[in-house]
Amino acid sequence: MKLPRIPNPLSILKGHKEKTPEELTPMRHSLAHLLAAAVMELYPDAKPTIGPAIDNGFYYDFDFNDTDRRGIDAELGRIESKMRGLLPSWSSFTSREISQDEARRLFETNPYKRELIDEIASKGENLPAGKAGITLYTSGQFTDLCRGGHVENPAKEIKPDSFRLSHIAGAYWRGDEKNKMLTRIYGLAFENKAALDKYIAMQEEAKKRDHKVLGPALGLFMFHETSPGMPYWLPNGMTVINNLVDFWRKEHKERGYLEIASPLINKKELWITSGHWDHYKDDMFIADMGENEIYGIKPMNCPNAMVVFGSQTRSYRDLPYRLSDTDILHRYERSGTLNGLLRARSFRQDDSHNFIAEDMIEAECKRILELTDRFYGIFGLEYHLKLSTRPDQFMGDVSTWDTAETALRKVLNEKVGAGKYGIKEKDGAFYGPKIDIHMTDALGREWQMGTIQLDFQQPKRFKLEYADKDGSRKTPVVIHRVLYGSIERFIAILIEHTAGNFPYWLAPVQVKVLPITDTQKKFAEEVFDKLQGSGLRAEIDTRAESLGKKIRDAKLEKIPYLIVIGEKEQKESKITLESRDKNGKGESMKVADLLNRLTKENHP
Repeated sequence: MKLPRIPNPLSILKGHKEKTPEELTPMRHSLAHLLAAAVMELYPDAKPTIGPAIDNGFYYDFDFNDTDRRGIDAELGRIESKMRGLLPSWSSFTSREISQDEARRLFETNPYKRELIDEIASKGENLPAGKAGITLYTSGQFTDLCRGGHVENPAKEIKPDSFRLSHIAGAYWRGDEKNKMLTRIYGLAFENKAALDKYIAMQEEAKKRDHKVLGPALGLFMFHETSPGMPYWLPNGMTVINNLVDFWRKEHKERGYLEIASPLINKKELWITSGHWDHYKDDMFIADMGENEIYGIKPMNCPNAMVVFGSQTRSYRDLPYRLSDTDILHRYERSGTLNGLLRARSFRQDDSHNFIAEDMIEAECKRILELTDRFYGIFGLEYHLKLSTRPDQFMGDVSTWDTAETALRKVLNEKVGAGKYGIKEKDGAFYGPKIDIHMTDALGREWQMGTIQLDFQQPKRFKLEYADKDGSRKTPVVIHRVLYGSIERFIAILIEHTAGNFPYWLAPVQVKVLPITDTQKKFAEEVFDKLQGSGLRAEIDTRAESLGKKIRDAKLEKIPYLIVIGEKEQKESKITLESRDKNGKGESMKVADLLNRLTKENHP
């Protein structure tokens, strides 16, 4: 059953093309200056440090005295009002260049600005002594050390109701925990009030859908302090994972994929051969067992797939040779980046490594993209593609990379058309360029999910070969690809995309039987037994509660179907079926018709 596309409840600007973060950067940067000016008028003892534009607005870091810092959280409204009061007088930004010595004198009481000035000098970014080398920007009565990038006339170009101060946070100076903790004031800023309101509404809706709240509430997963970033999957969550993987297995088996499993720990020599030891070691969990035995817990499956391919003599007749797996991987994500299932230290990938001849690249990529349509379509997820090109740190030679990038561009041109896909410069894997799959959820947020990576390098490093038609030995090309991506991350996004209302075939509990009184309990249990006997995931609620409470509780559990059995239903040997997704009167039907309907729907 295909999950229908969930309409975005936040289409406040329907038909209006919103500005991109890049287009809004000058305005947001200007507002960071305005924030600093307002703070300095209200708190003359504060020391301003730095304040950039960010994707949803701006922030500025300040060093307040102890008294001001303790009360600043309650003062955001006052600061915001001061910003609006100053805005009409900010008719322009003017710049001037000064020498390092003059800059040091100007900011002699601000050690943070002095440090920035000294850093510019140490990097040789200044002009010779005696000449201008530091840029100042002034608007209104406020002057700041800055390299530019503002709107020309803030008073005219910034609408007073297009920004809002949102919250404060602690932030170490320069992001170093050895430095002093500063107070960071965040602001939201968009092109107009409607866009700002839309963003705020979206954030409120996102809170309701937060997978870190809904997941534990629905009995899907939990975390524990003894294994940060590594989820415990609970019974309901395992049901979701197993159904996703079962669907994945069925679709891949039909397309000639062969499933494998491989060790989760390998000696470092494997990672040296693959190139991960040089390019990825800092993101791996490493186990030093002594006696010159160092192991790496695998962060990805590709080296193990190379070992499997190389374990036997291969022929051109074996190609494409598609090895798939869903092994658990571990990556040492830094604690500050962990975010529930979205960024975890342990996760599964619906991985595959497709070993092909070079002349098979386009056809194999096309097959993978057709499978992508299938996987994303059933969830109502829209996606678009981006090409990631050669990074600065790469393996192999440039000419081989150029060949690989040209092949992927040709695939994308045929799939979506030239110029209709994004380019992520220097964002390829260290062993090859890739096509990244980006999807948009019900809240309009973009996520990178699957990826298709073209690799000429690792097969060479593992000395992989196959016998070609003429008897010559050739090195295969490998396509690394995932569709769900991280299954954990996919489930997190699916929870938030659906607000926890999984499609019927995927829901941990698909149907709940609700007898109204104990008189109907026996018939209800007979219906329940038949549901389970048909392979459906059913529960029965025989609590001594009112029907209204039973229905409310079942809806909080996001159960797709409710079966109500009262005196009338028992007398007629029927049931009343209510749907989670439909409001209104339930449908009366015979039990046989119920089983037939629910069984037919129980597949993607």
